[in-house]
Amino acid sequence: MLAVDSLVPTPIGSFVSTAHAVVGRPATPGSVAGVARRTTRRVIRRSSIYVATLPAGCARTSVNGTVVWSCGGTYYQPYGGRYVVVYID
Repeated sequence: MLAVDSLVPTPIGSFVSTAHAVVGRPATPGSVAGVARRTTRRVIRRSSIYVATLPAGCARTSVNGTVVWSCGGTYYQPYGGRYVVVYID
């Protein structure tokens, strides 16, 4: 919901010269929710390295809803009956 008193009139044909963010609003970069969104977003990149079986001592985990296996700092993702090494950024 947008509060009426937060609107700033802009003359026709002009652009806003500065961007304004309200701390505490979820969509603003300085808010706690905005920081949490940026720090928890992860990207999984597949490599071209495949293995038939996982090393001993691997733990199943989830990254952004995708199942991966963590094995001593190396991550694997199930792929077609084998596992591919993935990098998590």
